[in-house]
Amino acid sequence: MKIERMIGILSILLQKEMTTAPELAEHFEVSRRTINRDIETLCQAGIPIKTTQGVGGGISIMEGYRMDRTLLTSRDMQMILAGLRSLDSVSGSGYYGQLMEKLQAGSSEFISGRDSVLIDLSSWYKTSLAPKISTIQDAIENRHLLTFHYYSQAGEGKRAIEPYYVVFKWSNWYVYGWCQKRKDYRLFKLNRMDKVVETDKVFVCRAAPLPDLSTEKIFPGGIKVKALFSKDVKWRLVEEFGPNCYTETDDGRLMFTTDYTDIVNLITWIMTFGDKAELLEPVEVRQQISEMVQKMATIYKEDKL
Repeated sequence: MKIERMIGILSILLQKEMTTAPELAEHFEVSRRTINRDIETLCQAGIPIKTTQGVGGGISIMEGYRMDRTLLTSRDMQMILAGLRSLDSVSGSGYYGQLMEKLQAGSSEFISGRDSVLIDLSSWYKTSLAPKISTIQDAIENRHLLTFHYYSQAGEGKRAIEPYYVVFKWSNWYVYGWCQKRKDYRLFKLNRMDKVVETDKVFVCRAAPLPDLSTEKIFPGGIKVKALFSKDVKWRLVEEFGPNCYTETDDGRLMFTTDYTDIVNLITWIMTFGDKAELLEPVEVRQQISEMVQKMATIYKEDKL
């Protein structure tokens, strides 16, 4: 408990310019004498802690102190660098690279072993994504309204939002903010955004909640799906829904059942399997696919060439 408490004291001192022994004693539910002993132990361990008496005094870490092996293990540093590299993979500036250089400066002997975690958040759209992410981050930091042209299933048009978070989820990048058009918090996919502009209009920051990114919230089910797939596309079902998403039928095909979010996405997904999939339910969606296939057959008639 003492070690955990001292780590907690260090965390508070790194986050706050100054605190007091009574505040720490109340926070950790111990006596002031215990806190004073902890501070003395930290000083003996080489942490440059400064205490000042009188009005406005308190406990602080000396100015200019930087974290080193006293606070971080080699593995801690490797994980931090892995996270920064992942952000650097979609950065439109050299900020994260410079930050990594700062952390690595003088720490090469401290960081042992090879990297074991490599994360690349870039995509085919890196060229267009990086400037968007950079613009959104600037708008968030400056509390400026963000405008952009947005393309969605319901149509397209210009949006203006108060941006609060850049989000990476479901293998895609989003911006979360207060939409002036919808008068509510919304999640916008960056790949559907064009002409992203940080305006000079300042907004008053709301007490924006963290976005609820649960799959149930963003992609609510409701459409009961039943479909048969040929065995040679099993890998796709496992990749997208896991190894327990199907049962094998007597004829060797795979019976698949799930809840789906919306009909348009369901049709699009089933069609990507071509003749390797047969949708059984919902019946009305099966009918839509049948009509679509007939229209496609007409378009691709050989005698039209």
